[in-house]
Amino acid sequence: MADAKPKIVGFCCEKHGTESVDLAIRSGEQYDASVRLVTVPCTGRVDGLHILKALEDGADAVFVLGCLEKNCYYDTGSIEGRKRVEYVRTMLSEVGIEPERVEMFNASSTMVWKFPEIASTMSQTARRLGPIEPRGDTK
Repeated sequence: MADAKPKIVGFCCEKHGTESVDLAIRSGEQYDASVRLVTVPCTGRVDGLHILKALEDGADAVFVLGCLEKNCYYDTGSIEGRKRVEYVRTMLSEVGIEPERVEMFNASSTMVWKFPEIASTMSQTARRLGPIEPRGDTK
């Protein structure tokens, strides 16, 4: 099943994150169609449980795309989002799951190239790592 498309979930803030995605699409930029986007008011609202649930539900990789940290619509939302992503990465590492399956990215609404670059990066990572193998006692 090496040729199977990976499942990637992206949580995007409704300001700069989603606007950069929209601009990329309107500009004709191509990106991996296996990426599924979830619009959130702010990346600071993405809880670690949301990321873990996406992985539990079959995502091979998850990313969070927010405003540039110095230009966040809600001041510190991107910083809070990054902290939560780092916490989840630590948790994954502790249970033997590759932490690079979860990443945080930042973009401004005018960065037309950023979303296709993120989608490609996460798709390559997911393909390289393959699906998450079940661990532990599955009774």
